[in-house]
Amino acid sequence: MPTYFRNLTVQVLLAIGLGVLVGSRFPAFGASLKPIGDTFIGLIKMLIAPIIFLTVVLGMGSIGDMKKVGRLGGKALLYFEVVTTLALVIGVAAANLIRPGAGVDTSRVAAEADKTRQYTEQAAHMDWVAFFTHIIPDNFLGAFTGGDVLQVLLVAVLFGAALSRVPAAVSQPLLSTLERLSHVFFSILSLVMKLAPLGAFGGMAFTIGKYGLDTLRPLALLMGSVYLTMALFIFGVLGGIARWYGFSLWRLLGFIREELLLVLGTSSSESALPRLMDKLTAFGCARPVVGLVVPTGYSFNLDGTTIYLSMCSIFLAQAFNVPLTLGQQLTIIGILMLTSKGAAGVTGSGFIVLASTLAATKVIPVEGMALLLGVDRFMSEARAITNIIGNAVATVVIAKSEGAFDEEKSQAALAGLVQPESEAA
Repeated sequence: MPTYFRNLTVQVLLAIGLGVLVGSRFPAFGASLKPIGDTFIGLIKMLIAPIIFLTVVLGMGSIGDMKKVGRLGGKALLYFEVVTTLALVIGVAAANLIRPGAGVDTSRVAAEADKTRQYTEQAAHMDWVAFFTHIIPDNFLGAFTGGDVLQVLLVAVLFGAALSRVPAAVSQPLLSTLERLSHVFFSILSLVMKLAPLGAFGGMAFTIGKYGLDTLRPLALLMGSVYLTMALFIFGVLGGIARWYGFSLWRLLGFIREELLLVLGTSSSESALPRLMDKLTAFGCARPVVGLVVPTGYSFNLDGTTIYLSMCSIFLAQAFNVPLTLGQQLTIIGILMLTSKGAAGVTGSGFIVLASTLAATKVIPVEGMALLLGVDRFMSEARAITNIIGNAVATVVIAKSEGAFDEEKSQAALAGLVQPESEAA
C-alpha cells in the first residue's frame, strides 16, 4: 500500500467520496448504512466523559491556584458571549441582505405538518431553568453515564479543586494514577480512530442516500447563503481574532484537518471532541485551558449553530411574507442569545431550539420549519464544522491571553516534531 493511503486525512477523504457515490447511486443501501456511522460516534462518545474528566483534573492539579481557574473560566464565558452574539448579528444581517426566503414555495408546509409537530411539542416543554439546574448530576457516577458534557465538567472541576486542598501526600499519588489512566484512554482513542474512515463512509452514505442531492434544489439559495456566511465568519471574524492574538488560522485549520473531515463525514462535532482536545494540547495550549474551554465551548460557544438559527428565523419570515421591524429582529437576536446556549444539551437541538425561538416571538409561523426538513442534515455539517473551528480558536485565544501557550511546542507540532498522544500511542 502506498504511504499516503496510510494517512488518516487521505483515508477519511476517500471514505467521504465513496459515501457520496454509494448514497447517490444506491440510495436505499446508502440509507441502510446509518448504523455504521452511529456505531463509530457511539465509540467516540464512550471516551468523551473520561477524557474530559482526566484532562480537567490533571490540568487543575498542575495549576494549583483556584483563583486562576476561576479567572480562566470567567474569561472563556465572556469570550463565548461576545463572539456568539457577533455571529447572531452577522447571520441576521446576511439573511436580510441576501433574502434567501423571498419567493420560496410554502405549499408543502401543510404536507409536512406531522413531522414538525414533534419539534413544536418538544420546544413547548423546554425549560431553560431546568437545563441549567440539570448541570448538577443526581450522583457522582451519574455524570459519566448521562452523556452530559457539562455534568462531567462540573464533577471534574470539583474533584480538581478538592485535590488542591488536600495534603500533597494524598494528591500526588492520585494524580500520578490519573496520569497513567489518561495515557490508557488516549491509547484507546488511537485504536478507535482507526475506524474513522468507516464511520465517515457510513455517515455520508446515509445522508446522501436518505435525503438525496435533489432535496437541495428548492432551497439552494438558503444552503448557499448559510455556507457563505459561515465561511465569511470563519475567515473574517475568527481569522481577524487569530491575527490579533498572533497566530495563523490557516495553520491551525491545517493542524486539525482530520477532525474537520471527520465532522464533515459524520455531521457530528462530538465525534472530534476527544481528538480536538488532544490536538490543541499538542499545538501548545496548556492542558488546564484545553480542559476547561473546549467542553464548556461545546455548550456555550456554538458559532455555527447561532448563525444557522438566526438565518433560518429570518428566512422563514421572508418565505411567509412576514415583515419584521428592527425591534422584532433585535428581539429575535435577544431570544437566540439565550436559547442557542442550550442547543448542545437538547436532542435534535437545531430544530427544537429554532422551534422554541419562533414560538417565543409569536410572529413567524412555527409550522414553516417543514421547509427546512430536507436540507437540515446538509446544513448540520456546516454548523458542526463552524462550531469546532470556533472552539479551537477560542482555546488558543484564551491560552495566549493567560500566558499559557507554548510557542516552541506549537512550532514543533506544526513541523511534525510533536505528535498528539492519540497518534503517538
